[in-house]
Amino acid sequence: MSTAITRRAFTGGALLAIPTFALAGCASGGSSSGEEKTDTLTFWLSGDANEGGGYAALAADYEAETGVHVEIVDVAYDDFVTKLVNAALANDLPDIGRIPSVDPSFSEDLVDLADVATERNIMSSLLVPDEEGRVTTLPAALTAVGLFINKSLFDEAGVAYPTSEDDIWTWDEFVEAVTRVRENTGATYGLVMDRTSHRLRSFMYQFGSEGFVKGDDGRYTSDAAARTALEFFGDINDDATMPRSVWLSEDDPSALFKSGQVAAYYSGVWQLADFNANITDFEWASVYMPAQPTRATNLGTNLMVAFDANGHGQAAKDFISWTYQDEHYAKYCKLAGALPSIEGVAVDYEFAQEAFDVYNNEIAAAPDISGYQITSQLEWQNAGKTLEGDPVRDEVIKYLSGEQDLDTTITAIETEMTEQVGGVF
Repeated sequence: MSTAITRRAFTGGALLAIPTFALAGCASGGSSSGEEKTDTLTFWLSGDANEGGGYAALAADYEAETGVHVEIVDVAYDDFVTKLVNAALANDLPDIGRIPSVDPSFSEDLVDLADVATERNIMSSLLVPDEEGRVTTLPAALTAVGLFINKSLFDEAGVAYPTSEDDIWTWDEFVEAVTRVRENTGATYGLVMDRTSHRLRSFMYQFGSEGFVKGDDGRYTSDAAARTALEFFGDINDDATMPRSVWLSEDDPSALFKSGQVAAYYSGVWQLADFNANITDFEWASVYMPAQPTRATNLGTNLMVAFDANGHGQAAKDFISWTYQDEHYAKYCKLAGALPSIEGVAVDYEFAQEAFDVYNNEIAAAPDISGYQITSQLEWQNAGKTLEGDPVRDEVIKYLSGEQDLDTTITAIETEMTEQVGGVF
């Protein structure tokens, strides 16, 4: 098996082969036999103006084509799952959702979307069946970790950076480069990184690690490369290469980068719209991330689901299938500034086309483990398990602060994850 992610196949220990079904009634706006017909569907989502605007544009197109009105309701992200749980208890669920996670209180109300996934060529390895074999969640679009540089500072310092996939730097070379930028320009720091395990996972993968993964015995373990990566990360949190205040005091890394005093920012694709609109004092660029020796990213997504609680399950499924048709999905990705989760969709973005191309190239070159965050969380949800807090982030913070050594940190992460979401499902 190839070690690179394709738009159809990358695994994180949860690969699903989906049988091919005839897609009944897709894009028709009609309902199945015995289902209550409706001319209005409710769609709950949480997103900024780009994401919400993308779906609003598709909803308008869908109504013009089918006569079915899709009412979009914006829900605060932090309250989303709680609101869905309450709606399930009150028998008042929406018809469609772009949701952060699945809760057992409404999992049985979800429609099987396996045939939509097959028909619309959605990345099969991002699909995890529930215990009944149903595929009830589809990746709405992808987010990916990536690297930004202050191009003005690099140019002023005369320091080169990768401009193609033929010239990928290592983490050692990267640290040397940002140190030269800092010393030659008077910049305050070489690098800032978001205070999340999402970024740390990608960082560990780039050192050839698989991070913290569940074995056949249900226990979470790590590997020697994870230890090397975390030790390297600790060494560069030195108030020179990286400010300790981001991970230890929750300083805002995006604001630090936008101040123009930081050479590079390890964050992700979701920053593109903001940077395109709001960075005016210097030139910035998305560049290829370091590999030591592995090119890798870490993927995330929100989940598209259809609910059948109101008797509109087929109509909701029809709309979802319609949104994943190539023409419509490319329009959404363009308006939302999103990375596609289906095969063969070319997106002509309204801004930062070169940056989006870098992200898509990084995804294509990444190993299978880059999708593990998505598939493992779906497995937990299907098994009714929840990870409280963020053990990877929280224990690494204790390591950076000097509260505990690295061996203690790694053991604590493995123990907490095994206790909370381990076991054989």
